[in-house]
Amino acid sequence: MPLVWYLIRRVLVTIPVLWLITVLGFALTYLIPADPLAMVLSERAMANPEIVRAYRERWGFDQPLALRYLTYVRNLLQGDLGESIATQRPVKEDLARFFPATVELAVGATIIAILAGVPLGVIAALQRDRWPDHVARFLSLIGVSMPTFWLGLLVLSIFYYRLQLLPGPGRLDPRLIPPPTITGLLILDSLLAGRWDAFGDALRHLILPASVLGAYSMGLITRITRSSMVEVLAQDYIRVARAKGLHEWIVIGRHALRNAAIPTVTAIGLAFGNLMAGAVMTETVFAWPGIGRYAVDAASKLDFPPVMGVTLLVAGIYIVINLLVDLSYSSLDPRIRLQ
Repeated sequence: MPLVWYLIRRVLVTIPVLWLITVLGFALTYLIPADPLAMVLSERAMANPEIVRAYRERWGFDQPLALRYLTYVRNLLQGDLGESIATQRPVKEDLARFFPATVELAVGATIIAILAGVPLGVIAALQRDRWPDHVARFLSLIGVSMPTFWLGLLVLSIFYYRLQLLPGPGRLDPRLIPPPTITGLLILDSLLAGRWDAFGDALRHLILPASVLGAYSMGLITRITRSSMVEVLAQDYIRVARAKGLHEWIVIGRHALRNAAIPTVTAIGLAFGNLMAGAVMTETVFAWPGIGRYAVDAASKLDFPPVMGVTLLVAGIYIVINLLVDLSYSSLDPRIRLQ
């Protein structure tokens, strides 16, 4: 029961947060001193008052801002995110089309960040103030300091253009027939369809953008893991475990790493949310058809319904991830109780 009440309270707290996001997002987008119709209509059409009036009535631009917001909230409660002015399609359909690509990229980047960041952090803590520690800290510094767009262009120039070891932009070689769309995740759909050629090509296309996107998270996870491990390794119970003659890997894995995992898990959860929201540069450099590019294209055309849809989607992802991170604390540390 304590867990149930905890979840109920978290859901109740989420409601005003999402409402505040809709208010701020709606105000910021619709108070911009620009006419979105000028971005989708030709100059000849804009010169015709009848056409302009018809478009304004269709998109509700002839109504007061407060009434437009109430209409938006009412439609939102019914699961309607509105219709894109530029694509003439429901925003929900566009998000369903572009969201899986961003999920695939963010998951790949998170896996790379964890597989590289956690071992580097542990090694740096075990070899504190020695050359492995300096190397790990240097790599983490590069990861958190390197601009994403510059790193993306650099790896494309080296691994795609010069060495030709990995494919370039895109999710799949244009000469290959895409697998049937089941989940929207190319790698998973290729596996489900038994298309091993598409699976291998999609996986190779994912390596470069996921590595670039995960570089910052890798540096952050390395630094947090190192800091937590250094603190835990100085505790008395670690000395007792070593004095009892336990193998060093048992001491590190069962006692030290688990007790140092809470800050690392928090960093991983926040990093995944940041990757979902901050994949714009990576998706642009690698021509990755995700919600980042979709939102940027919509914002450049003053197409506000997709911008609001992406904002709400990313906010919901952050809320869910924070909840999952909080729930993981009690399993990592039995002293923590969710009440």
